[in-house]
Amino acid sequence: MSYYIGIDLGGSSVKAVAVTPKGETLSKQNVDFDAAEKRQWAECVAEIIRDIETEQGKAAQGVGLSAPGLAASDERSIACMPGRLHGLVGLNWTNFLQRERPVPVLNDGHAAVLGEATLLNGRAAENLFMLTLGTGIGGGAIVNGQLLRGHIGRAGHLGHISLDPSGEPDICGTPGSLEDAIGNCTIEKRTDGRFQTTHDLIAAHLTGDGFATEVWLKSVKALAAGVAGLINVLDPETVIIGGGIARAGDALFKPLREHLDQMEWRPTNAKVRIEPAKLGELAGAHGAARRAAT
Repeated sequence: MSYYIGIDLGGSSVKAVAVTPKGETLSKQNVDFDAAEKRQWAECVAEIIRDIETEQGKAAQGVGLSAPGLAASDERSIACMPGRLHGLVGLNWTNFLQRERPVPVLNDGHAAVLGEATLLNGRAAENLFMLTLGTGIGGGAIVNGQLLRGHIGRAGHLGHISLDPSGEPDICGTPGSLEDAIGNCTIEKRTDGRFQTTHDLIAAHLTGDGFATEVWLKSVKALAAGVAGLINVLDPETVIIGGGIARAGDALFKPLREHLDQMEWRPTNAKVRIEPAKLGELAGAHGAARRAAT
C-alpha cells in the first residue's frame, strides 16, 4: 500500500503522520527537540522519516513539510522566518532529505487549514479560517473554496494582526499582536515568570489560582477580539481553533464563545461556528501529506 508522510515542524517539536491516498492514518509521531541546539530540529525531521519508513517496510510515495514562516514561491524552502529556528530559511528540504521526489514546503498555518478543510460536515468548506495556538499563533484561510495565499504567500499570518497599536512589536514588527497576547512564546513575560507553559497556566487556572485565572481569561478575551475582527474581514462560515493550546477544551472554548456573543457582528442573525480542530495538533502534518499527494 502506498502512503505519504506529512511533517509539521513547530517551535519546539516535530509532528508527523503517514497516510494512505484515501486519508487513512498509518502512523503518527510527536517528538520534542531542543530549539537551542543548532539545527537539532532538522535532524529530528530526518530521523522521524527514517523511523516511519522502517516501520512501514518501504519508502513513502512522497513527503511534504510544513513550517513557520513564508514558503518560497517554488515550495522548496521557507523564504522568511524571523526570530526562530535559525538555519531554516533557504534550506532546500528535497536536497537535505535526499529525496528523489520534490518535498513541497508549506507555511504551517496554510498546511493546517488544508488538513482541516475537507472534514467539515463531510464536504469541502468554501469559507473558513483557522488559528493554531501554540508557541506562536499560526493561521490560514479558505476563501471561496481556495487557499488564501496573497501576493508573496504572506496571507494567513493571522497571529500578527494588531490588537494594541501601543503595544510592543512582535517578531514581525506588529505592535500588540494577537500572537503575543496568547501565544506560548510570551507566557513567562505575561505571568511575571510564574509559568513556563500555557498548559501550566491553564492547569493552575482550573485549580482556582486567581492570578492564573486573571491572566488566562485576559488572553482568551484578546483571542476573541482577534477572531471577531477577522470574521468581519473574511466572512467565514466556520472558525477552527487548533494547536496545542486548544487541548484546553472547555477552559478555552467556553469563555471564547461567551466573549464572541458580545463581540461578533451578526447581521441577519448569522452566527459563525467556532469549532475545535478535528485533527488536533496533527492538522499541519495532515495538510503537508495532502500537499505531497497532489
